[in-house]
Amino acid sequence: MITDSTITRRSFISGGAALAVTASSVVSAPRAAERRLRMALVGTGARGSFTWGQDVVEGYSDVVAIVGLCDINHKRVEAAKKLMGTTAPSFVDFDRMIKETHPDTVMVTTVDATHARYIVRALELGCDVMTEKPLCTDEEQCVSILDAQKKSGRKVTVTFNARHDPEAKRIKGLLMEKAIGDIISVDFHEYLDTSHGADYFRRWHRMKQNSGTLLVHKASHHFDLANWWLDSAPVEVTAFGDLKFYGRNNSFRSTHCRVCPFKQQCKFYWDVTQNQDYVKLYVDCESEDGYLRDGCVWREDINIYDTMSMVVKYENGVFLNYTANTYLPFEGQAISINGRTGRLDYNEFGGGGFENKGLRLTRSFGKSEVIQDLEARRTGGHGGADTSLHDLIFRGSQGSDPLGLRADLRAGARASLIGIAAYRSIEGGGKTIRIKDLVEV
Repeated sequence: MITDSTITRRSFISGGAALAVTASSVVSAPRAAERRLRMALVGTGARGSFTWGQDVVEGYSDVVAIVGLCDINHKRVEAAKKLMGTTAPSFVDFDRMIKETHPDTVMVTTVDATHARYIVRALELGCDVMTEKPLCTDEEQCVSILDAQKKSGRKVTVTFNARHDPEAKRIKGLLMEKAIGDIISVDFHEYLDTSHGADYFRRWHRMKQNSGTLLVHKASHHFDLANWWLDSAPVEVTAFGDLKFYGRNNSFRSTHCRVCPFKQQCKFYWDVTQNQDYVKLYVDCESEDGYLRDGCVWREDINIYDTMSMVVKYENGVFLNYTANTYLPFEGQAISINGRTGRLDYNEFGGGGFENKGLRLTRSFGKSEVIQDLEARRTGGHGGADTSLHDLIFRGSQGSDPLGLRADLRAGARASLIGIAAYRSIEGGGKTIRIKDLVEV
């Protein structure tokens, strides 16, 4: 069985040579004349079962063969197997799965704090790795992954689907064209509503020891976007955060919604039994690990932040001003990128009878114009972003990536380290944290 690694050395060798093997970070798509890519999956919750299970089986079986499924909950892995529609063998022992199925690559979709454990072990066993964000939840995990990748020479891909959002790609193209000149600052505001936002406080994410807080779990998407758009590395972070709405901030609570005596008066009551897929993956599997998918958002053990504000300074001098709030009456994002010759504004939020949607380019001393219609979306998860990600990973040519959509190990590390630095800053009362003090460059 796999065990946690104990890491004491803190070194992150920068530059192309040290991580050259990750420069082509996406798994090579097999040519028609070659066998299919052999992929094993560890972690069979909703993201693993559907995005990396069912979607792959239904859309990519000509180029990908799922050869093994692993989860610490044997009931869940069997339920996931049926939902995916695969005949791949199932396991509760990760090492056994790798040794018996001989995968080319391992897809990691477990609880965030365990990503490093499976990434490192898969590398040690000679596999390439793909992992859901975040790469890791603390600095020691980051070092363990970097060291294991360097030693093994295998590839690590972080599946940042946010890069594949149509507007995110359009923004990247405009910035590469210098549409607003050199960038000076970025304002990034994340709005999570009382449905999406609240759901993080029902699930395992509510515990910092599982998720590294939403600054790591959720915001690593956003930090990766900023890093990618700016084509620069983060240097230092100053952050503030608190739990102001959920958790202890209520007069009543229960363990989970199904048994709650306050169903009639709680506006956050949620009936998990209305989702039959969730019943199969979670409710029917509770006897194995006690995990409650419909946990109470008012539980006093919640120790992540629901209100966050921070500033990131980059090597190129750009400032990123980032906020996230998780209890709002509407959902979406407001992003502004300020340059020397203009400004890009991306807004997509609304609710309660109003909406603000659009990607707009405003030139200094010039006109303002709408650049892209947000209604033009592809089918698939996250507005087509998941489909675009799958296409690049499983069918994309290694040399065809003009926007740099492929996210390698370095990209995953930098995105996670911003979130890690943010919660370290909050723990220190707003102390500025230098990235190199977490993982030495």
